Amino acid sequence: MTNPHAPGPRPTTRVRPYALTSGRTEPAIDLPLEAVIETLSYTAHLDWPTGDIRTEILRLGTHQLSVAEIAAHLDRPLGMVRVVIGDLVVDGTVRVHSTLTENTSYDERRSLMERTLRGLRAL
Repeated sequence: MTNPHAPGPRPTTRVRPYALTSGRTEPAIDLPLEAVIETLSYTAHLDWPTGDIRTEILRLGTHQLSVAEIAAHLDRPLGMVRVVIGDLVVDGTVRVHSTLTENTSYDERRSLMERTLRGLRAL
C-alpha cells in the first residue's frame, strides 16, 4: 500500500546537483541552516530547465522558509542546497534574513532553537 502523503518522484533535470555546486561543499556566503530565505526575483530565470533546483528554491523562497526547510521540501542534501542558495544570494535573486543579532532576547533564541529542531525532525 502506498502512502498518499509521500513525496512523488523527483522531476528529472538535465543539470545534476553536483554540477551546480562544481563540487563545492561550502556556500559563498555565511549561511546558517536556520536562516530564512526570501525570493527577490522569481521571473528573471525562466530559462532554467523544468525541475531545475534553482527554480524550485526560488519557488519555495516566496514562502520565506529556512534553508533547512527548503532542503527538506526538496528532499535534497542540506549541504548542496546551502551552496546553491549561496549562489542565488550572490546573484541577487534571493535574500537571507538574519535570525539572531546581538540584541536577540533569550525568548527569541529559544523560539528559534525550537523551530530549528522541528525543521530538523522533518528532514
